[in-house]
Amino acid sequence: MAKTAVLILILLLLNMVACHAKLSSDYYSKSCPKALTTIRNSINTAIARERRMAASLIRLHFHDCFVQGCDASVLLDETSSIQSEKTAIQNLNSARGFEVISKAKSEVEKICPGVVSCSDILAVAARDASVYVGGPSWSVKVGRKDSTTASRNLASADLPKFTDSVRVLIFRFERKGLSARDMVALSGSHTLGQAQCATFRGRIYNETNIDAGFASTRRRGCPSVGGDSNLAALDLLTPNSFDNNYFKNLVQKKGLLHSDQVLFSGGSTDDMVLEYSKNRAKFNSDFASAIVKMGNLINPSARQIRKICSAVN
Repeated sequence: MAKTAVLILILLLLNMVACHAKLSSDYYSKSCPKALTTIRNSINTAIARERRMAASLIRLHFHDCFVQGCDASVLLDETSSIQSEKTAIQNLNSARGFEVISKAKSEVEKICPGVVSCSDILAVAARDASVYVGGPSWSVKVGRKDSTTASRNLASADLPKFTDSVRVLIFRFERKGLSARDMVALSGSHTLGQAQCATFRGRIYNETNIDAGFASTRRRGCPSVGGDSNLAALDLLTPNSFDNNYFKNLVQKKGLLHSDQVLFSGGSTDDMVLEYSKNRAKFNSDFASAIVKMGNLINPSARQIRKICSAVN
């Protein structure tokens, strides 16, 4: 039995390595040479229409890769056999951009039907979104396949929560093979986007590690009771630009979410936050490295190129 278990483990590891080895930056160079340009044009059009969409698309890629690997499972709708990850508490009424990915997919299908995976579109869209709003670029390795399953339970268990401590955040990322520095760098994507009142009410009313003026300003749009869906920018100064103001805010005790401010609260990640607050180029470089690393999380059981991103073939 022991030998059988070891053999199965070896086969699984070899399978994962084989899947990983297929990823390359020129994967579609022959099968669909205009794929990446087509995706970029579609993403740029969407962000030009709504600049907040950049944050949503980066987040969508992250929320995909943290559950089962980067396999577009986050895009699947609920069915009799699929418990959609869209309904996990970390995604419910907050994950967005699904229609943008669907539009990009439909544009690619027009030129190369059945060739480009939805999971690759998510990965490329995150890079293109970053570039559009002034953030770093990176070489996206493609060749992923789409899953035929999703897991609400895994999404609920694996995705970070706004109430997490720094210890829990580090643990969540380390389980995915990502370091504490990767975690801090990727958290810097909160230099973009907005959060709902329900996710930061406890911080602005109950926490002491917060700038008094900042808390007062945020309370105007987030009452102690009600207004749960009211939105506030994660970064007051430049909410639609990818920069390092997020880290500057943390140093000033102006992190909007509890899970943001814990990165600078006397713990092991303080030095990284300070470094990024002073060195935007270092943050950009580390963010790009971390998101590439995250993008290499592969689901070895994913085998499909979905025709429609929200449903299995």
